[in-house]
Order: sequence, then C-alpha cells, then structure tokens
Amino acid sequence: MNVFITGVSSGFGKAIAEKFIAEGHTVVGTARRVQRLNELKASLGDRFIPYELDVIDEANTKRVIIDVMNTLGNIDVVINNAGISMGTEKAQDAILSEWHTAIDTNIKGVVNVTHSILPYLIEQGFGLIINMGSTAGNYAYAGGNVYGGSKAFLKQFSINLRVDLHGTGVRVTNIEPGLVGGTEFSVIRYKGDAEKANSLYATTDPLMPDDISETVYWIATLPKHVNINSIEMMPVTQSPAGLQVHSIS
Repeated sequence: MNVFITGVSSGFGKAIAEKFIAEGHTVVGTARRVQRLNELKASLGDRFIPYELDVIDEANTKRVIIDVMNTLGNIDVVINNAGISMGTEKAQDAILSEWHTAIDTNIKGVVNVTHSILPYLIEQGFGLIINMGSTAGNYAYAGGNVYGGSKAFLKQFSINLRVDLHGTGVRVTNIEPGLVGGTEFSVIRYKGDAEKANSLYATTDPLMPDDISETVYWIATLPKHVNINSIEMMPVTQSPAGLQVHSIS
C-alpha cells in the first residue's frame, strides 16, 4: 500500500509511519519540521518519502499531492493526523489567536488535504481516508472549547464524506482516541511545561501511540467492502465523566 500521513514528525503520525513501513508498505510523510523528517528518513529508509508541508497552506498542499500522485501513481490510505490544541483556559479566558491556530490546523488543514486528494481517489475507484478525531468531539470538558469543537467537526465531516462518496469505492473512518500518553500533545497544550503535561498521566495507564497505530493498521488492512465509520478508544483507566452540577448555596 501507499500511505499518505500528515503530521508525521512525532506522536501518532510517527508511530503510524513506523508500523506501515515495518509491514512492508510505502509511506509519504508530511510535516513542518524538516529536521524531524530527515531523521525519520534516516531511520525508516527508502520506503519513507518525506515532504515538508504545513497543511494550512492550500497551494502547497495541492502541489505536494500532485507530486505524490505523479510519483507513486496511486494512494491507498490518507491519514489526516496533523492537529493541535493550544491552552486549557476556559472560553472566557482563552487567547483568540490560539483558537484560530487550532481551527486552521484541525479543520482547514483536513479540508485542504481531503479536497485536494479526493479527485484522485475517486478516479482510481478505491482509497481510505482516516481522520484523527478525539473523544473531545463527543464529550465536553472545561477548557475543551475550540479543540473539542474542531474534533466534533471531524466527526460530522467524516460521516458526511461517507454519504457523498457512496458508490465511489472510497472509504472514510474517524478514529476518536481518549487519553493518550507518549506524545508531544500535552506539552504543546501546556505551552512547554513538560512537568505539568506529564503529571496528567502519572497515575494512569493511558493509551500509547502504538495502540493508535495498530488500530489504524487494522482498519487499513480490512477487506475493501468493509468500512469502519468511527471507532472510539479509551484506556481502561478513563471513562466518560459525569455532568457537572454547580451549587448555588
């Protein structure tokens, strides 16, 4: 298979790339950090094809996808993994520019990649789009605001894609992980405070990037008549929280 992954430089993206290449597939990995891409190329070898790409950049996204299709001929799996969450403040205390960054990456980035690659997938008559959602798109929590909203968008966007792509042979899945350790996600969200980020996982047994990569690989290698619409994942140590009740006394 030929697999196209955004946000490949760390976390889920890196683990997914490693899994597919270990199983003998070709991975086109995109990210903004060139040094990380070079490190992955040195580690993963010739079946890893790196591209510097910020998915917010519509023109460059189209250029990269055209080049990939001209080089490889087809893409079997597209994994919209690039995403970000900045800050944990409640909406009334949030920084607007950080909201814009999350919207641009988590929504516009996915839209840019999907819109650019869909004509090729439809023409070839097969393909799988995997969007990396989150349980934050299903369950609200304090400080989730725009991040949760962006992941709720992915959930609805994915199922609407399924409707529009009916009869084309192109499949769509939204993966919705809960608490996951071993990534840079929380460090970025806590603005570089690694100690605070790590404390979130200290007394838990979270999912890890390899758990996500195994799930992605399982979905990607199912028979082509099978579509997993969505799959929600949590560690055993996490469950949906109860509703908050504010005391007025």
